Amino acid sequence: MRKLCPNYDKEDGLETVLEVPIPEEMFSNMSPGRRGRRQNMCTWVKSQPNDDKSSPAVIAARNAELHLLLNVVGSPLIPLPLHMDHAFNRPIKDSSIEASTAKYIVHQYIAATGGQAALNSVNSYYAIGKVRMSASEFQGGDESVHLKGSGDIGGFVLWQKNPGLWSLELVVSGCKVSAGSNGKVAWRQMAAQQSHASRGPARPLRRSLQGLDPKSTASLFSDAVCIGEKIVNNEECFILKLEANSATLEARASNNFEIIHHTIWGYFSQRSGLLVQFEDTHLLMMKGKGNKSVFWETSMESVISDYRYIDGINIAHLGHTVVTLFRYGEGSANHKRRMEETWEIDEVDFNIWGLSMDCFLPPSDLKKDHES
Repeated sequence: MRKLCPNYDKEDGLETVLEVPIPEEMFSNMSPGRRGRRQNMCTWVKSQPNDDKSSPAVIAARNAELHLLLNVVGSPLIPLPLHMDHAFNRPIKDSSIEASTAKYIVHQYIAATGGQAALNSVNSYYAIGKVRMSASEFQGGDESVHLKGSGDIGGFVLWQKNPGLWSLELVVSGCKVSAGSNGKVAWRQMAAQQSHASRGPARPLRRSLQGLDPKSTASLFSDAVCIGEKIVNNEECFILKLEANSATLEARASNNFEIIHHTIWGYFSQRSGLLVQFEDTHLLMMKGKGNKSVFWETSMESVISDYRYIDGINIAHLGHTVVTLFRYGEGSANHKRRMEETWEIDEVDFNIWGLSMDCFLPPSDLKKDHES
């Protein structure tokens, strides 16, 4: 990952630190020669299109495509706020056999990721990683879905502080999204656009549940139930299931749409106790004209691998997510679309000094909008 940017105004000037590190792969396809490399680097950092001959319509369509990828795949939220002491203090007895089994599996997961003392010693962390994203076109009916090209490469930086405070900077092919939460409200902002607050209570980022934050993962599944077993990548796994309650779904709804359900599944290895697959599915109903509703069903499946110990905490360093979008209903023809993301963690560290509340302040336009 490249963390420094050359000085384009003065060749012998000092390099500057990039807000989001750039993957090395971004440089492998650059033009030969110093001038070509500098021009490509400058173009990428300044988030301008590489092809000067592209029409404004083509550029706008390309940016819209990248925005969709960054919103749907890069920075989704999980449906529930977390209570961090749940996983460690909830008794196993006085519960149904399914709930008791799930709590036992969560305790095994806590032990596999470092133990209660190690997880409780973490109050903050940061992670730097690289991603590759790709998507298909919308396909109608039963047509097969094929991804376009080899995908877009980018990088991200995630800061988190137990766990309601978090901040994400994600850049893919020159398109950037910033997202965050101050514990009261979560927001998302694309470059040069107004920031938008997420409806309902502040919720954690899904990316942190993909093997980066074992304590939050254990807290999330502490209220789950065990519904069976499944083999994932040759690993025999227990399946834990969790449903978002009606009050949480209603808090996220509006006059124009309603969330029917949001369900989470975690697949925990019977051999190692680690989380090897994380899934969630939610169904949203858009209210159209003439009582004709359009349904959007989003399914996300993340396979998690390459666990390594960092300061006594077992962290996943590789993963792959597949997202499937279905659109159907009386007000729409049936369409589906597929998106994918492969990510790799390059650097992670815990208990960051100086990570104060000021690091998680909402954007100024979001604050003004809230006050008005």
